[in-house]
Amino acid sequence: MRHMKKLFLFSAVLCMAFAGCGKEKDAVTDTEETVVSETELQTEEVTETETETEVVVDTGNRGLLTGEPVDEEVAHMRPVSCMLGNTVDAMPQYGASYASVIYEAPAEGGLTRMMPIFQDYRELPTIMSQRSCRHYFAYLSNEFDSIYVHYGQAIYATEMLKSMDDLNGLDGDLENVTFFRDSSRKSPHNAYINGEGIIAGIEKRGYRTTLPDDFKHYNFALDGEEVTLDGGEDALVVEPGYPVNKPWFEYDESTGLYKRFQYKDAHVDASNGEQLAFKNIIFRVCEYRTLDDHGYLDVNTKSYGGTGKYITNGKAIDITWTKEVDNGKPHYYDMDGNELTINQGKTYICIILDDAVEKVGIYGSKSDFEESRQ
Repeated sequence: MRHMKKLFLFSAVLCMAFAGCGKEKDAVTDTEETVVSETELQTEEVTETETETEVVVDTGNRGLLTGEPVDEEVAHMRPVSCMLGNTVDAMPQYGASYASVIYEAPAEGGLTRMMPIFQDYRELPTIMSQRSCRHYFAYLSNEFDSIYVHYGQAIYATEMLKSMDDLNGLDGDLENVTFFRDSSRKSPHNAYINGEGIIAGIEKRGYRTTLPDDFKHYNFALDGEEVTLDGGEDALVVEPGYPVNKPWFEYDESTGLYKRFQYKDAHVDASNGEQLAFKNIIFRVCEYRTLDDHGYLDVNTKSYGGTGKYITNGKAIDITWTKEVDNGKPHYYDMDGNELTINQGKTYICIILDDAVEKVGIYGSKSDFEESRQ
């Protein structure tokens, strides 16, 4: 028997209309260059020393993205976000496991793109493949005051990017400075960045590299405390319902993390062989519309609100979210109106289109999930 629990939209927050919803006549164009001077992808061997866990002395500093102890310099570092291709042709991906927060949202044709966010990017290895901007991802990047890295953009994002701190692969002076090509892979799925290149690009642009003193995003549980969602529904397997890559997350009780799968297999970072895993999952329902005949989406991630789910430790609860200003952070609330507290650790946010909520699945067992897919 198919056992599937679904998100419910709440009319109180879904009645708000988009602002500025004028019609666009231009077609979508990923204005990415197809020829860039190629450089061989340098794959470093992982040494025994590199695999040792680094001990961070708790001085009271907390990471913006995870709420976990970090040193003072990292606590004040402005994050960097980037666009990651998520099609079959873009596999295998490199570097996604190093992100502390990842957004995934639908793009054209039912495909999705990912936006990993890094706070300490100084020693990042290869992050590949770098793809073009969608304007609604830019708003998501701004929620964390991030420097936004992308290789080209859709035409609908052009004006917005003029007011952002971004690193664009189409800017010729960043070629072989921030962006490189792996000659063993086909364009456009072979563009990559790394920590050294990000730093070089930021220095070239002269961007601010620190966060405002009072800047915060999530409300994290205190040290030694754990959000357990007592009374929430069982959520041992969850799926956002994306139709092409068909991803899902499985709860691993031994680690307390949700392991990610897509394209019928474990989602593994090719740079280190690690499967992507997260302490928190947020499903965030957003209104949207289609702007042109090419299927370009205008997903309202700027100033609106909606419903969703918060998932952690094998449980899920209904939530709502609101956003007061276009480039501000969202506020998440439980159904009693209390602002949400999430667990320390990595977070994965799936943007759910408001007419696709019925495709979302929350399952109490692996067998229920497998039965639903038959």
